Amino acid sequence: MLAIMLRRRSGLPWTRVVGADTGIQRALERPLFSARLGLTGKPDYILQRGQALIPVEVKPDRRAAQPYPSDLIQLAAYLVLLEETTGIAPPYGLLRYANETFQLHYTAAVRDEVVATLAEMRDLLDCDDVARNHDEAARCRGCGFRAHCDDALA
Repeated sequence: MLAIMLRRRSGLPWTRVVGADTGIQRALERPLFSARLGLTGKPDYILQRGQALIPVEVKPDRRAAQPYPSDLIQLAAYLVLLEETTGIAPPYGLLRYANETFQLHYTAAVRDEVVATLAEMRDLLDCDDVARNHDEAARCRGCGFRAHCDDALA
């Protein structure tokens, strides 16, 4: 009975879980990897619905009416990785916050955004100075580079 209540509260669909990277359960032995894109990652869960594999990213402490762009690009990267590693494009991915589940449909535009973001990140690795990309003091307070940053908000 407890398992049923926890599953209902999770907000995730009732379907087979084929991979997990949460808590003590580590059913996803290796991360997903694309040598072509130089990208590696492990979604919190991979669900199977029919033949489709659905990546799920869980942010249990996050509450928001709309998903954060950074969370969406993380989920999009898992969609790309699943396509790269299985040869089959997932139809969508799920992003679970404490109070809401968002669905990101996998399209060519989503794939292109991941590839463009990876290229931008690689370009930034060669820069001597990178500007802050947000206006959130809380993010600065939690940043490991804050002591060395001339652009910190907190």
